Amino acid sequence: MKSELLHLICSYKQICLDYQRIISKMLNLLSIALFLLLACMLCTVFALLFIFMHQIKRINDVMQHPYLQTLPWHRLTLGNKTGILLDYFFRLFFPNAKKGIRGNANQLLAHVNPSEVPTSVKLPILALWGSCFLGILMMIILWVLILFIYNKN
Repeated sequence: MKSELLHLICSYKQICLDYQRIISKMLNLLSIALFLLLACMLCTVFALLFIFMHQIKRINDVMQHPYLQTLPWHRLTLGNKTGILLDYFFRLFFPNAKKGIRGNANQLLAHVNPSEVPTSVKLPILALWGSCFLGILMMIILWVLILFIYNKN
């Protein structure tokens, strides 16, 4: 009886130690995911400010979105402006897509050859949308880790 109880206590202690190690590793992952999420947010904000303050005229001159023939850039809403920038991203970095949003962007910007677009136009667009999509992924990972760590009832 005593040996069974001692064995049960030892196994319980081992389970507690394993649980503490798992939680410790998850907290480390949580801090890394939070750091990456904040880094993505800062990169997105800086890229957006850089594009809107310095590069937008040059980007629009190079890419020539068809919507800009209807209305000038300054008269578009923020949603339309970000949609146009997303079309630029899809055309530059997914030029062979045929379906969905990426395919629509490739149809609208068929006159743009992605290999001829200068790097000074590509990099701000990549920084904006790459960090935005990576930030979304980091947010999902962050929420999953929070659910696993704090939902141990």
